[in-house]
Amino acid sequence: MDNLSLDKARLSDSLRISILLKTVYIQAYAIEGITFEFANFIEEKFSKEKIEEKIKENPDNLLVCHCNGNPIGIAEIIYNSECPIRKIATPELGKLYVLERFHRTGVAGHLMQKVEEITRLKGYKELNLEVWENNLKAIKFYEKHGYKLLGKVDFPMETNTYVNLVMNKVFK
Repeated sequence: MDNLSLDKARLSDSLRISILLKTVYIQAYAIEGITFEFANFIEEKFSKEKIEEKIKENPDNLLVCHCNGNPIGIAEIIYNSECPIRKIATPELGKLYVLERFHRTGVAGHLMQKVEEITRLKGYKELNLEVWENNLKAIKFYEKHGYKLLGKVDFPMETNTYVNLVMNKVFK
């Protein structure tokens, strides 16, 4: 794919990152449409203001893949995370979102590779992530990249609770 670049998130991209996150979340998780709790969740978690706050606090923790200067994918690294299964400090891949139009183009793999590289360079030996148990496409992608199942945790919203898989990769 031509004209791809991978950079840390910029404040000037916050609105577009917000829309990207909302779009991908809806595509992956709105299997029964947009419920009120779902709408409330994505509006709060992925608001432009929330994204600006994240970029200001930790600009190196959000990596954005651009195509012709436009965001098409994003990865978030959370360093101050604790594995919910093993109860130890372990960095987490908080998000790996790529617009559906760019699936199967290598964008997600490129973002994953960069996240792992950065994490290793910071001295970490492993990386965790959580993924909804029904997101089979994502689970298959993570398994393909060497992530193994550690266990399951609940992901509560307003009135419903969903089950996430906790996966881990130990770097070689």
